[in-house]
Amino acid sequence: MIIRQDIWPKCVKDAFVTGFVLVIIPLIYYFELFIVLPRYYRQWSFTYDFHFMTGTFILFNLCANYVAIVMCDTSIKGRILRSGELLPNWRFCSACETVAPPRSWHCKICKTCILKRDHHCMFTSCCIGHENQRYFLVFVFYMFVATMYASYYNIHFVRDYLTFGSWTSIFKVIFPLAMLFMEWTESQLYVFFVIIVLAGGAFTGGLLWFHSDLMLKGLVSHDKDKKSKFDNGIRANIEVVLGEKWYLVWLWPWIESKLPCDGINWNEYMSDKME
Repeated sequence: MIIRQDIWPKCVKDAFVTGFVLVIIPLIYYFELFIVLPRYYRQWSFTYDFHFMTGTFILFNLCANYVAIVMCDTSIKGRILRSGELLPNWRFCSACETVAPPRSWHCKICKTCILKRDHHCMFTSCCIGHENQRYFLVFVFYMFVATMYASYYNIHFVRDYLTFGSWTSIFKVIFPLAMLFMEWTESQLYVFFVIIVLAGGAFTGGLLWFHSDLMLKGLVSHDKDKKSKFDNGIRANIEVVLGEKWYLVWLWPWIESKLPCDGINWNEYMSDKME
């Protein structure tokens, strides 16, 4: 794995969204385990400890996979590329002034071509491509699990702070951030956190479904509207993203799972699959 040298956001939007993610994740962790959970279980009892360890395990996977996404350089920088006559599915990138392998596309924000580029993620301020798509997918999976897990308790927890049927409570739910500025109270802050978690669950659930479907079909976001030239069946498509140990990468981010293709020589990879 090649380590990215420049990990800082390249635009204001990326900086704002990435900063929000880096702040909200530890805040929600503290809120769920030290404010919400003690309402249901005596602190440091066996049941509390079980949920505490489960939440901490989820947080670890979130953070470790997030760091891996950011630190993994999935661009063409530092790669040995072919020169001379263009091979099938290769193209010339005028911005990078070099040939680009199949499935690689130029990112205007990162200012380079990305191997098997899927999209530019503003939550990590980098592109998702061949080398870090595994970590992105696992990160989204754990984010969805975390938000659903927390929402189960949050829905009951927040009822203590809302009087259903009143207009004030309705505005607290619909406009949690605006109401927080108007009424900076502990209860409104809790409502804001609960709404953020619910919204995060809905968003990451849709994201997980969308990207899992692309992976199973051998597609990336760039070519989602057409049939993939690199579809080798569900098992092979999963291994291209998650590696040969695809069934273990969900448990620990540092499990080595070799990818069957280097992200450059797709023509050779497809020839081997067809033999």
